[in-house]
Amino acid sequence: MTSARRLHYSYDEYLTALELSVVKLEYCDGEMYEMGGGTPAHADLAASMVRSLGNALLGRCRVSSSDLKVRIEATDLSTFPDVTVVCGERRTAGIDKNAVVNPSLLVEVTSSSTEDYDRGEKLNHYKQCPSLQAVLFVSHRRPQISAVSRTAAGWEQREYRLGEHVMLEGLALTLAVDEIYAGVVLEGT
Repeated sequence: MTSARRLHYSYDEYLTALELSVVKLEYCDGEMYEMGGGTPAHADLAASMVRSLGNALLGRCRVSSSDLKVRIEATDLSTFPDVTVVCGERRTAGIDKNAVVNPSLLVEVTSSSTEDYDRGEKLNHYKQCPSLQAVLFVSHRRPQISAVSRTAAGWEQREYRLGEHVMLEGLALTLAVDEIYAGVVLEGT
């Protein structure tokens, strides 16, 4: 019986692979993972979040698409959230000038293949980032946004549906769920 060999990549090897890759690669603790492409609904919801957050936070914070890499230094995760918001000066990782280390808000649009990971292990990585105030999960199945917010007592989660407004006090931010999902044809509908 033979055991499978587990490859371990340095961060420099990851950066080289990322530069040559035609797909986005996530890095965590020496391993690289391909990030698959999304559906039209996924793309529409991510664009809707960029637009809505950009309008709501204009002049206060910088809103970026999934092209911006985020590095969670405490857990050695480098990834590309669907939307990243940085309030204040943008700081980058010492080992990667293209990865921000101080997001205020991260948004993940769920998909069938990544939802469990995003809401579980990846969220646990995100919670280790001291600057992070909240993570929003935008459902691909139904018009619903889950907000996981940092509070004085720890992290709390709240669900928002049609007719409701996502309210993030730490960022003085309010978003209408109806506006995020307007014109989006969800998967399976």
